[in-house]
Amino acid sequence: MMKMKQILLSMFVGCLSFPMSGAPMSILDIKHSITDDNVVAPESFETKAKELEENFFLKHYASRAGESGTARIGTPAEYEEYLSKLPAEIELPYNSIVGKFIDMYLDKRRTLVADMLALNNYYGNIFVEELLKEKMPLELQYLPVIESALNPNAVSRAGAVGLWQMMPATATGLGLEVNSLVDQRRDPRIATRYAVKYLKQLYDIYGDWSLAIAAYNCGPGNVNKALRRAGGGKKDYWEIYPYLHAETRGYVPAFIAANYVMNYYNKYGIAPTLVKNKLITDTVLVNHRVHFNQIAEVLNIPVEEIRMLNPQFRKDIIPGDNHPYALVLPSQQCLSYIMSEDAIINCDADAYARRTKVEPGESIVSNPDGTVSRLVRKSHTVGRGENLRDIAKKYGVSATDIKRWNKMRSGKVKTGQKLIIEVLEKNVADAPSMASSATNSTRANSTDGSVKNATIFVSKNDVQEPQYPATAEPVKMETKVVTPAATKSKNSTKKAEASKPAAKSTAKSSAKSSKKGATSYQVKKGDTLEKIARRNGITLAELRKANGMTANQSKINIGQTIKIPAAK
Repeated sequence: MMKMKQILLSMFVGCLSFPMSGAPMSILDIKHSITDDNVVAPESFETKAKELEENFFLKHYASRAGESGTARIGTPAEYEEYLSKLPAEIELPYNSIVGKFIDMYLDKRRTLVADMLALNNYYGNIFVEELLKEKMPLELQYLPVIESALNPNAVSRAGAVGLWQMMPATATGLGLEVNSLVDQRRDPRIATRYAVKYLKQLYDIYGDWSLAIAAYNCGPGNVNKALRRAGGGKKDYWEIYPYLHAETRGYVPAFIAANYVMNYYNKYGIAPTLVKNKLITDTVLVNHRVHFNQIAEVLNIPVEEIRMLNPQFRKDIIPGDNHPYALVLPSQQCLSYIMSEDAIINCDADAYARRTKVEPGESIVSNPDGTVSRLVRKSHTVGRGENLRDIAKKYGVSATDIKRWNKMRSGKVKTGQKLIIEVLEKNVADAPSMASSATNSTRANSTDGSVKNATIFVSKNDVQEPQYPATAEPVKMETKVVTPAATKSKNSTKKAEASKPAAKSTAKSSAKSSKKGATSYQVKKGDTLEKIARRNGITLAELRKANGMTANQSKINIGQTIKIPAAK
């Protein structure tokens, strides 16, 4: 088995071409003469110009320029000469593989290079700042060129994300936040900060920038395997080159090529995409849950611009109620955000509200007349001769709702069949306490323990203030001593009064008054006749009759005032 492995390794190394001579080759010879027809280019080379056309920065802050000068590619001698003149700490040697990548950039990827030069106007400043903080070589600012083509939303086939193309495990291991709402791998500033620290750690391990860059691409484990396979204490990237994965073999040469074209593009007729307006940004700390649409509405900023500046927020939501987050905005808008924060938080607040606690159970609904109703689920057993329409009329609901509640495909029912019916029962005994506790919330839970498992849906506008009679003086409380004789006399008087015919007429008058106790209600968005009838514990027919509607009339308009008859 060991012999077979040696044969296969010899065949693999044989695929690479080295200059043949009697004397052993030095490291410098290998760096400059190595060739490989099986090298794999980084995915960023596949980025098409059309993909970047939708980038907000390129669309609104830049414009593509025409070709300037003669479009051409260089010669190997030219590439080697210019690379040697770059003021670089990291070795940037030339070989045929580096030359192939330079040719690709200067020929088929010219437009991509032009766009990346414009994007580098914004992101390059971030890269340089973080590299200087850690005293790292500035050549590393071009690593995102081969990683993502400077697209913060780039996603690789393997699942790496962002400008620096970090895998989830690597990112979370470094301390970045990755969840459904926030992915800091997409945050240009934070991702750069941690990528730079990671590269510094890799350099501390290997003491060689080319090996550190290779390890950034394929992981330290694969670089360590290549070092072991190379044997002989080899510590140079180009010495262990044949033992690396095909993609990593192309990674360092592509990095060298990126440094070349980003510095010498003008010598080959590439005109950078022009930056029309300088984008100057600043940050504000957000400690509330805010949606991008709320910010855009109040500050009059395009949502697309907020997304471009803050790609780390995956769903346009800043979960600042969890912990504070930095929001990047054009610098002139940062003060506007601070001054308008309350207006932003309250803008369409109901549309973006999120319940933090919900108990399953019955719902409490406030009525226009100030009373409160409870939504109760009842069970109805179908009697002989009953149909769905009769049952619906009995409970003041629609046959369609009964079918929905019971997941019925047809309107036929059988004798003895059990049906779920949802009805509103008015005048819940503990309604006042619940209504007052829910006044300031459109969707809240009972907090006083008076009703358990109840979700309250009460609008402040729907709860009427109690009306008290005006009194000029405070009511005086009197205490009387009642003797047994007085009690007997009082009881006999009550009996005499109860026997009077007037009592009967009074009762009739009271009942008549109750029937006349109709209230008015202004139709709101989402209301239907059926919903209003159910909320008030009356039938649809009673509601139509009170408002002079025909049996089939159902149309109502928002803002329309309708009469609500008292429940019988």
